[in-house]
Amino acid sequence: MTAGKKSASFGHNEGTVTLILSSLAGGEKHGYSLVKDVEEFAGVHIAPGTLYEALSRLEKQKLIEPVESDDRRRPYRLTALGATVLDDRLRAQRRVANIGLKRLGRGWSIA
Repeated sequence: MTAGKKSASFGHNEGTVTLILSSLAGGEKHGYSLVKDVEEFAGVHIAPGTLYEALSRLEKQKLIEPVESDDRRRPYRLTALGATVLDDRLRAQRRVANIGLKRLGRGWSIA
């Protein structure tokens, strides 16, 4: 995280949190829509318990917020802080991926 920006701690669910925030970057979604979207773009299934625990933590950290709904579903949206945190995390992941790929390119023959 860059200096001056609020850090968020996600513990062992960091990957799940990044997937959830990435999904919400595309627009408001409720739990089932989030799970389906993540499965579609990442090929990862998020179990309901893991999803709702992460959503609760993200809401407490003000990275997402609930949206009013006319039915029993509870949609969420990304906050400005959530977008900043997601941007920081994705840029850090890109740096790591680029380094790893560069190092693999030197001496490893990957079929």
